[in-house]
Amino acid sequence: MAWSLKIFRIAGINVYLHWTFILIMAWIILASLSQGEPTWEALMPVWAILSLFGCVLLHEFGHALQARKYKITTERITLLPIGGVASLEKMPEKPGQELLVALAGPAVNLAIAAILGVYILASGMPFHLFPLFEDISLVKNWETYISILLKINAILFLFNLIPAFPMDGGRVLRAFLAMRYSRAEATNIAARIGQFLAIGFVFIGIMTNFWLIFIGLFIYLGASGEANYEAQRSLLSNLRVQDVLMHQFTPLHAWETIGQAIETLLDGQEKDFLVTEDNVIIGTLSRDDIIKGLHNFGKEERIKRIMNPDWTRLAPEMSLNEAFEEMTRLKRTICPVYDKGELIGVLNQENIMEAIMIESARANAFRTQEVG
Repeated sequence: MAWSLKIFRIAGINVYLHWTFILIMAWIILASLSQGEPTWEALMPVWAILSLFGCVLLHEFGHALQARKYKITTERITLLPIGGVASLEKMPEKPGQELLVALAGPAVNLAIAAILGVYILASGMPFHLFPLFEDISLVKNWETYISILLKINAILFLFNLIPAFPMDGGRVLRAFLAMRYSRAEATNIAARIGQFLAIGFVFIGIMTNFWLIFIGLFIYLGASGEANYEAQRSLLSNLRVQDVLMHQFTPLHAWETIGQAIETLLDGQEKDFLVTEDNVIIGTLSRDDIIKGLHNFGKEERIKRIMNPDWTRLAPEMSLNEAFEEMTRLKRTICPVYDKGELIGVLNQENIMEAIMIESARANAFRTQEVG
């Protein structure tokens, strides 16, 4: 994620902090010090916010470590001012596994709240349930710190179980629905429920609290995005790489110039190319690579200097869904396709998008015929 700083790596997962988080911390400290508060009191709200985001981080690690049990990697965890994001490679296909991955995060918050609750009871510390939403800048001592931290974790647990994408509760709902319906149908039902709840949040927010409007829009867009993504996967589910690969393509030689690559780019419809040397593929080149290379080095520079040396080989019998996810994960725009060691064609992102449009048109035509 852009404008994020890597702060550490733990359990094989990189943790990033968005730069706006640092600005918020600085603003809170300066605001407290400007009011003439002692340094230790000025730092208490900062410590409370850091603890809050520590709980958010543990929540995201709950998802990541549970997903790892199903051999799903997590590229990174990013802490944002509005929460955290664990960038899982994908969600498990099996409903039971998705259910456990989705519940792992809220379970962490529930466990933290329970531990804090036991501590409060054992120590005899005063605790007031209401108001639930307190200004974290009011944290001035240990008692208010523990109290607010318990409430925050309880709220995080309940909030994340809202049955709407992209909340964990939306994935929990889909997992249960997928035990009875297909994944695409389950996603569609869960997304519609999420959108209905989102509209409710917006209407309530108009009358009461602006933040509910923001949450409603966030949920509505997340539900729409998840539904579109799963619909796309469903359309590709019956296709193989061999069904959509391009047999006619133009390889570029590593020692051709950027100027020659530009001529090839402008002379046809291709935007991504394989780069060869001695009849062996050594990299790939995209339209963006060509334009960037022209800007940085001029048209006389060799393609070999600006190509991407990392490339991925696909097999014709591979599921198109699997190929698409692999290309997206590795940020590949074009991949060669080999059959028994022989290059038989290429697959690029544009191929896949065209396949989605064609399959969508076929599905719509079939539904129209059924109605007719």
